[in-house]
Amino acid sequence: MMRTRAFGRFTVGSLRLMVRGSPAYYAWIGVLLAMIGVGVFAYARQYSDGLIVTALRNPVSWGFYIGNFTFLVGVAAAAVVLVIPAYIYHWKPIKELVILGELLAIAALAMCMLFVLVDMGRPDRLLHIMPFIGTLNVPTSLLAWDVLALNGYFLLNLGVVTYLLVSLFRGREPNKKIFMPLVLLSIPMAVGIHSVTAFIYNGLAGRPYWNAALLAPRFLVSAFCSGPAIMLIVLQILRRTSRIDIKQEAIWKIAELMAYAMFINLFFLGVEVFKEAYSDTHHLKHMRYLFFGLDGKTALVGWAWTSVVTGVAAFVLFLVPRFRKNIVLLNIGCVLIFVSIFIEKGIGLVVPGYTPSVMGEIYEYHPTTIEILVSVGIFGIGALMFTLMSRVAIAVADGKLRLEDG
Repeated sequence: MMRTRAFGRFTVGSLRLMVRGSPAYYAWIGVLLAMIGVGVFAYARQYSDGLIVTALRNPVSWGFYIGNFTFLVGVAAAAVVLVIPAYIYHWKPIKELVILGELLAIAALAMCMLFVLVDMGRPDRLLHIMPFIGTLNVPTSLLAWDVLALNGYFLLNLGVVTYLLVSLFRGREPNKKIFMPLVLLSIPMAVGIHSVTAFIYNGLAGRPYWNAALLAPRFLVSAFCSGPAIMLIVLQILRRTSRIDIKQEAIWKIAELMAYAMFINLFFLGVEVFKEAYSDTHHLKHMRYLFFGLDGKTALVGWAWTSVVTGVAAFVLFLVPRFRKNIVLLNIGCVLIFVSIFIEKGIGLVVPGYTPSVMGEIYEYHPTTIEILVSVGIFGIGALMFTLMSRVAIAVADGKLRLEDG
């Protein structure tokens, strides 16, 4: 009974905290609500007219939505970059930041599921995988495994964060016999969600661009670049806008880990390029379309080289300790990494897998305004979720939100 009452007070206190703030806080919430409103309006148009308002067609049936989904799965999986040094090696400066990584994972996973939803065209088809209504087709369907992995990781992170915050709200340390197994379980599950996503691409034998054994490792190492890049920017914003204690050595350590991950990511890209270029089979057409174009079709060439150049530049900035410990260069590197991985795992991954098609057709895919606006709305939802959750988490950590205060 006491725990139920404490959870109720925690919920009420959290809601009150979310609706109170400075003018800057209200302005930020207003911007996010405007983004969500634009996205809802655009999705209403898509729902009414169908996917014909997007650029998706039979030759390219996955596009901007699934590219964003793939990128965000990596952001969600990157929470493990904080969990391992914090709870495996017990490095205290990062341990205090793990909860923010878990919150980022929750927001990213929510956006992942929304991008899948809008890509379906008909959301009612979700009923086909609902228990007692449809059939999930486990273990034969890779998509079913992805549904289980994403939802399982989402619920795990939500449970860990809620248990930790309610325990601190009650003025008690979390029970390590409950808390630690859940935190440690998040490590293989984080690896699992992105591996299963890679296997969905990997398992399509008719798409040689995706049919590579290195795809899952590439997904993981690129995730360990993009997720922490977002986290470093967020940590600096929170350090300026709240009283949370974010130690400088934690930021430097995360940046150092990103340098290692970026090197491995670029090495894997080089291995893939060598394998395709040296063998010079007809499968090289997909990579040639991406980097040089085919038959005068060059829609992705600029994007591809932008991804490579920004990735190499970011690696140089993070490799040299003097550069990554300069806060301006660190932030520039984070932005460059975000741009590089966003392109690499978005349009640079999805569209070349379809181009040329199995019939040799080259369909130039460009996201429509509707696709962009729907995506803006979904990113607004994710940013709003993270803002509200982190506001509560910081208040609990600061002691502003405590049971004894009512």
